[in-house]
Amino acid sequence: MEIQNISIIIVEKNGTLKNVTIKEYKEEELYKKCGFKKAEDFEKQTEWSNIKIDGKKYVVVLYGKTEGKANTENKYDFPPPVDSTLFFGNCALVAHMKKDNLEYCVTNLTIELWNKIYEKLFGGFEDLTTTCVEDENEVDELEDVPAEKKTKHGYLKDGFVVDSEDDEEYGSDDDDDDSDDLEQSDDVDDSEEQDEELELEDIGSELSEEEYDYSDDGGDDGDMGASTVFTSVNTTTKKKKD
Repeated sequence: MEIQNISIIIVEKNGTLKNVTIKEYKEEELYKKCGFKKAEDFEKQTEWSNIKIDGKKYVVVLYGKTEGKANTENKYDFPPPVDSTLFFGNCALVAHMKKDNLEYCVTNLTIELWNKIYEKLFGGFEDLTTTCVEDENEVDELEDVPAEKKTKHGYLKDGFVVDSEDDEEYGSDDDDDDSDDLEQSDDVDDSEEQDEELELEDIGSELSEEEYDYSDDGGDDGDMGASTVFTSVNTTTKKKKD
């Protein structure tokens, strides 16, 4: 059955939507409207049904190819359930509307109508303009809080948020503690060095140089040279005896 002057949407591979009017609509020849020379692999991919817009129910059918050459992928974001399906080349969207006799027949699909259907299929989109106005009109909860209870950036001092000046004060205490620790460690090191010096002096004091004469007064060989030796002398004990 041929239907006269039906408007469909061609989804070009770069993601652009284009309205095309077909004088004699034939489903089997839709591939030509998408720029394909052959109908091979060009078929119905999915349909979105029972879409109610302005009191009318629509069914939108998607035609296209899921096989093709590299760099010919279609960049348009289609609604679920084909939101992750990769299509190649141009695709076609055809609308059907429910009549009073409960039958669906092909009807005009404009870009304006498809945008409404598209939004509905995605569950609706948030109006950023309205959201922006609501944010501007939102009441500031800290407006009536005294200035001394807020930081210089306007945040509430709640024990977690503090001024940078407070941070510096806390940091100075930590630095003092660290400096005290360093001073104490220096004192300990100095005392250890002094102890080591004293021990070395004590050891040195026990060593003295004395001369002994090994010559034998009654011997015939003459005088023998004096030999120098180191002996261990306990200076502390010697002083006591004196």
